[in-house]
Amino acid sequence: MHRPLVITEDHALLDDLVRIAAAAGAQLDVAHAPAAARPFWNLAPLIAIGADQADAVAATSPPSRDQVLLVTRAPDDPDTWRKCVAVGAQTVLTLPADERRLVDRLADAMEPDPRSGSIICVIGGRGGAGASVLAACLALRASGDRLRTLLIDADPLGGGIDALLGHEEAKGSRWGDLVAREGRISSSALQAALPSFGDLAVLSFHRGEVAPIPAQAMRSVLEAGRRGFDVVVVDLPRHLDPAATEALARAKTTLAVAPADVRGILSTVQVLSEVRKHTLDVRAVLRPGVLDEDLAVSSLGIPSAGTLADQPRLTATLNRGELPRLGPRTVLGALCTSLLRDLLPPA
Repeated sequence: MHRPLVITEDHALLDDLVRIAAAAGAQLDVAHAPAAARPFWNLAPLIAIGADQADAVAATSPPSRDQVLLVTRAPDDPDTWRKCVAVGAQTVLTLPADERRLVDRLADAMEPDPRSGSIICVIGGRGGAGASVLAACLALRASGDRLRTLLIDADPLGGGIDALLGHEEAKGSRWGDLVAREGRISSSALQAALPSFGDLAVLSFHRGEVAPIPAQAMRSVLEAGRRGFDVVVVDLPRHLDPAATEALARAKTTLAVAPADVRGILSTVQVLSEVRKHTLDVRAVLRPGVLDEDLAVSSLGIPSAGTLADQPRLTATLNRGELPRLGPRTVLGALCTSLLRDLLPPA
């Protein structure tokens, strides 16, 4: 992959740009004059032109392209925007005030295959409702459809969604390796670090004592997931912590799994009272019970997304470390296919 291009003779500015690029995980090609930049102009994923070289670059009439920035260390220069227009730049970044923006722009430019993934959260209205199973099956079905999928376990006390999938021994990073991260995470680095199975990557917890996920770590992972995956499925704890609320705030849709019995509906209503403080689109997935489906849905006050029928053999299948069948004629497979069709944008 080609590297971002910097055009400047200002050594102080260049030192700043090299340092900022390092923070974004990028290396730079540097041209001290427009003539040296010409071979890289159409190949570089991003071009940062120092204000000192703007007029010289404009004099060469370079081809129009996107991802061109004008970078200056003089915030009060009245000639800055004229130079921006002259070189065909899309924006002006002033250092040091815009360092964080420049880090993000450089990191975005280095993403090999940027995507815009949809984040789907799943939460149980009561313990044992089947939320983790639904989250895992949604992720499996999406990856089976060749969608690049990230499954995130956000419940520190849930026992590990990797164990539910039968992959608790798989090599790769867990939350314990990421909780100290602040700032941006490269989506390609995240994919390379996590246990992966075909188009499915899984982020779970180490065995043993676990620490809560900091909100900043969840934010960084979700943003990397959104850039690097088509679908991000988050299995939430029922008792919301800062990381869970971070996920809810970024979710396109949240599915609440609710058993259709009196205690199940009452418990789910309490969970929803907290969930709806942090996100707008919440839909119910009902488990069959003694209550009529329409009555259960109306009691919840949210629309129904489907019904998760009882699976008598599912528990035994999962305890053997086997994955459930998710073909279109199976109950689980049909539900997951329907949910993904309704929740994801058209291909």
